[in-house]
Amino acid sequence: MLANEWAVAEKLLQVNAVKLSVETPFTWASGWKSPIYCDNRKLLSFPYERDFVKSELCSVIFEQFAEAEVLAGVATAGIAWGAMAADQLKLPFIYVRPKPKEHGLGNQIEGNITPGAKVLVVEDLISTGKSSLQVCEVIQQEGMQVLGMVSIFTYGFSKASEAFKNAGIPYFSLSNYEILSQIAFKKGLISQEQLNSLLNWRQQPENWGK
Repeated sequence: MLANEWAVAEKLLQVNAVKLSVETPFTWASGWKSPIYCDNRKLLSFPYERDFVKSELCSVIFEQFAEAEVLAGVATAGIAWGAMAADQLKLPFIYVRPKPKEHGLGNQIEGNITPGAKVLVVEDLISTGKSSLQVCEVIQQEGMQVLGMVSIFTYGFSKASEAFKNAGIPYFSLSNYEILSQIAFKKGLISQEQLNSLLNWRQQPENWGK
């Protein structure tokens, strides 16, 4: 557990970057019904909360991945956070697209590629881990070493934990779904019954709400 997971979750709630709605759930692109919608990009519009999260991100990078030589942002939501952290830590920065550009040089990685470099990936949100790990594969295919990944938030799905473990890539998140749900309950934003429903969703998200 990271020291300020609760504080980061409170910032997410303060700026309405995370919305909780048990009775009227959101529908993901996958078709899953979800009682939570996470949009960490909202943090970028709030200078003080943004600065706090940036500092926490840099602290985790420095403490857990001090040997990192390059930071890589995941397009698009991870670009701003990765660039801010790289600036503060005075590290080179690159970013990775979901697929190669369809014009120009056709790049999938933007920035200076250094074979053998130790790269830390910066992600906005980790759900199942599939798209995040695909970015790691792209970096590895260019001859660079992926040390791990740091995200702003994770839903804490067991599927994601297993995927990262199987890939041999450690990851840390500044905060997570369970902590945010507990804070929302303590603040009176949700009832005990709603909290139970939120925690049940994480166990079987594909079947929740059916």
